[in-house]
Amino acid sequence: MSSSLNNWIEQRRTGEFAQAAQGVVAAPAATVVLLRDGESGLEVLLARRSSKLAFHGGAWVFPGGRIDPEDYRDAPDDLPRAARMGAVREAKEEAGVDVDPDALIHLSNWTTPEGSPKRFATWFFVGPVAGGDEVADGAETDKLQWFGPDEALSARATGEIELAPPQYVTLLDLRAFATVADAMRAIAAATPVDYLPRFHFVEGGGAICIYPEDVAYDDLSKLNVPGPRHRLNLRDEGWEYVRD
Repeated sequence: MSSSLNNWIEQRRTGEFAQAAQGVVAAPAATVVLLRDGESGLEVLLARRSSKLAFHGGAWVFPGGRIDPEDYRDAPDDLPRAARMGAVREAKEEAGVDVDPDALIHLSNWTTPEGSPKRFATWFFVGPVAGGDEVADGAETDKLQWFGPDEALSARATGEIELAPPQYVTLLDLRAFATVADAMRAIAAATPVDYLPRFHFVEGGGAICIYPEDVAYDDLSKLNVPGPRHRLNLRDEGWEYVRD
């Protein structure tokens, strides 16, 4: 498990976050999963966050950030549209690339678990790059790289890169697609997944994120009883994502 994620887990274990995180509201945010057809198949653009940043510094992420007031434009109540525009803006600011907002497809929503001092309710979109020059902004991101989904997951497993759970799970799902067209078609036909994780420590070490469909979501005592599974096991020896 990565050092920064280990630190994050340890701070939760010791209660260091408890007072600072009490009552923190998740801020609206947006992320864009940029895709292209590479020589060996589907590729996704990842950006390495500056190690100076307190929130997942050093992790490899999809370009994204808070939804700004200007993203709403003349529709202050249209959050889905503002999220789409925010994703486009962040792609330009953090990665230097242009994205057509109307070409984006809504993939999922991820909300930071309760108990964190910074929480985000993030809209995830997928789409192709429409133009521009790929360049890290040098502030929030210091490196960009195209990865095949399996390539990125293998790099995480060997400790070469760090991924947070949303990136990890998204890359697992993207392994199913050979081309951008395949991915866009399948995602457009699917229902976006709403990830509202509950974070728990596990006896014997490690932790687990449990999602709403899981049998143990409302009652941790049911962790090992038969029933639906939707969880991410965070173990030092490796992660395991289970979704029925």
